[in-house]
Amino acid sequence: MKVAFFVTDLQKEQHQYSTYRLAHRLRQCGHQVFHTSASDMTYRRDGIFAIRTWRVPAGPCKSPRAYFEKLLSDGIREETEVADLDILMLRSDPSLSQEQTGWAATMGIELGRLAREMGVVVLNNPDGLNRALNKMYLQHFPERVRPRGIVTMSLQDIEEFAAGLPGDLILKPVQGSAGKGVFFVSRGKRENLAQIVQVLSRDGYIVAQEYLPEAEEGDTRLFLVNGRPLMRNGRYAAFRRLRKGEDVRSNVHVGGKIARAEITPAILEVVEVVRPRLVSDGMFFVGLDIVRDKLLEINVFCPGGLGNAQRLEGVDFVPEIVRLLERKIRSCSYYRERWYHLDSTML
Repeated sequence: MKVAFFVTDLQKEQHQYSTYRLAHRLRQCGHQVFHTSASDMTYRRDGIFAIRTWRVPAGPCKSPRAYFEKLLSDGIREETEVADLDILMLRSDPSLSQEQTGWAATMGIELGRLAREMGVVVLNNPDGLNRALNKMYLQHFPERVRPRGIVTMSLQDIEEFAAGLPGDLILKPVQGSAGKGVFFVSRGKRENLAQIVQVLSRDGYIVAQEYLPEAEEGDTRLFLVNGRPLMRNGRYAAFRRLRKGEDVRSNVHVGGKIARAEITPAILEVVEVVRPRLVSDGMFFVGLDIVRDKLLEINVFCPGGLGNAQRLEGVDFVPEIVRLLERKIRSCSYYRERWYHLDSTML
């Protein structure tokens, strides 16, 4: 297979990212692996759609870290026609500065759409990603798996919503990611609510959401592939994120700690509820953030932390993802060949 990974900016990537665990394994399995950034597309006047790519030169790479370092230091730069690819994996990072690279996710989606028209398997589906560009995507899923919340720019609406809650309130921007701009407002101390709403509304709509007290014990990041929990050797690809001190965020990059996750029947029920929509939207690789029986976030662009699950569970989950990618390509090739045969017989 020829597999390309699209990222926001290759120079801002890190060796521990899931992208390079996948890329390293694919290369070990004999597949050709390419890497490209959001600024590397060219649509030529002759109708050829090409991307500048980098690939690791021949030779051993003992680990994802060695692979990544060799890619940056000795990577072979070349032009690759999009139509020659078998798989394009869209991995733009929404946590990077929106002012500098806010356009990258949109360009990745457009690249994905054009590639799909050329017969390339694009993961995750670009139309699904377009629907998930912000936190409004969560509102498409059944209410019973979502915390109570509203999306608005109105202080009055937020005040009325907060007044109806038995407990505390979380405010965050619709366009935010990676824990940026998240505010905790306790029930008894809402004198700064107007100022918080004023600050957040400068960047657009606001998500006002009930605070789940169970979140104090952390949330669970569970990885799904094709709508089902990623498993290998009887272990789930998952980990628990624990907050640091009084910070309501459990994101690892802001100091959150990790621990083994217990995958409860309630968590698996959440998966069952969200699976139909994720499959319909073509979300091949997803990370769900769950507290008890409520879904806090759906990470569809570049769900990270697979290495955390590997360390905690003592299982390398990447070979299972590669196996499913290979199966997907075999399936797509079968149907393309079958359609070509049927189409030919009707001529």
